[in-house]
Amino acid sequence: MLSRLSSGALKRAGSLSTSRSTQFLSSSRSQAVRFASSSSSSTANAFEAFMNSKATLAGATLFTAGTVAWYTHLYGSFPFLAEVHASHLSDEGLHPPQYPWPHGGLFDAFDHASVRRGYQVYREVCAACHSLDRIAWRNLVGVSHTVDEARAMAEEIEYQDGPDDEGEMFMRPGKLSDYMPAPYPNEEAARAGNAGALPPDLSLIVKARHGACDYIFALLTGYMDAPAGVEIREGMNYNPYFPGGAISMARVLFDGLVEYEDGTPATTSQMAKDVVTFLNWAAEPEHDERKKTGIKAVILFSTLFALSLYVKRFKWGPIKNRKIIYNPPKDSAGH
Repeated sequence: MLSRLSSGALKRAGSLSTSRSTQFLSSSRSQAVRFASSSSSSTANAFEAFMNSKATLAGATLFTAGTVAWYTHLYGSFPFLAEVHASHLSDEGLHPPQYPWPHGGLFDAFDHASVRRGYQVYREVCAACHSLDRIAWRNLVGVSHTVDEARAMAEEIEYQDGPDDEGEMFMRPGKLSDYMPAPYPNEEAARAGNAGALPPDLSLIVKARHGACDYIFALLTGYMDAPAGVEIREGMNYNPYFPGGAISMARVLFDGLVEYEDGTPATTSQMAKDVVTFLNWAAEPEHDERKKTGIKAVILFSTLFALSLYVKRFKWGPIKNRKIIYNPPKDSAGH
């Protein structure tokens, strides 16, 4: 049959098949391009939606804040913000190192033997200039001293009381309810006895100073000669941990200055550690009880939370998720 076809018919048939194959290839290519463009556009839309979502914004914000906090924790400040201060860094004093205090943990209490030794250092050294207005003799009972010991120490000091039946003031021995006496009768007398400087009250000194125990310990043990180029006027002492470097209080703790009752060597660092522990207790007498109450509260609320989860899951869950179907009764007449 092929032999009966002319050459022109064969050429027309070949050109037709070629055109059809070309159209098929072009249509398949256009469909592939269309599918590729649609998939790329959907991916771009999904990425744009992800970048504009609130969860992404919150996550980026938390990551940035965490990075800044971690950097400042490690290095103190950013290098390009080092000069953004109204005053020089030396005016703020040298930052004290962090010491491993025995009462610093969540489940740690005060070392009461150290509190007792710290009170001895305060009484024999610090009490000559600094007051402790918020601490009464009764506060020592059960913490560092017995009732008889606290009463005996209170009776060694005379307090003004009265008036009596004749309207006169009189002196009497101290009682457990009396507060520890101040070294000076008023602020003017305190300044006159310390070359114009006012010794602060030590009742809340740990809470009142940035760095708390670390700062006070570093201050008591950080006295040194002024470095070259630093001028300290007469009557002042150089301490790098004090703001400005110049402090009116001279060094007061030296090795062997006191004799501990329990035989502990009275080194400078030991006395500083003990008196700082005592002052921390004076600022937070409720420290140990607060931690005990916190542990009890955590245990109690954790138990109640577990019980609430159990009740919600196994008691209220079936009741809230049940399906109630009402099938009305059929009429006896068949309606």
